Amino acid sequence: MVYAVVRAGGRQEKVEVGTVVVLDRVKASEDGTIQLVPVLHVDGDTITTDAKKLAKITVTAEVLNDLRGPKIIIQKFKNKTGYKKRQGHRSELTRVKITGIK
Repeated sequence: MVYAVVRAGGRQEKVEVGTVVVLDRVKASEDGTIQLVPVLHVDGDTITTDAKKLAKITVTAEVLNDLRGPKIIIQKFKNKTGYKKRQGHRSELTRVKITGIK
């Protein structure tokens, strides 16, 4: 079993070849692929965490589409003062498919 843990935005994701993952918005190259930075690589019984060895490993992914997350409503209220504040937010996301771990 071969998989890797990659750094994607402010999070880490466990990925295998063929996995579809939703990440924070990433800018793809002209051919629609991106390189992800591995933090951990597991190949059978071999576990790699050394930064020099991880620099030789590449995790490539194909960008499927860009999307936006669900709307999050932020409300603030203070009793008896007339203070109300309402704010919304939607995250910019990208759906990618892992094509290779080498």
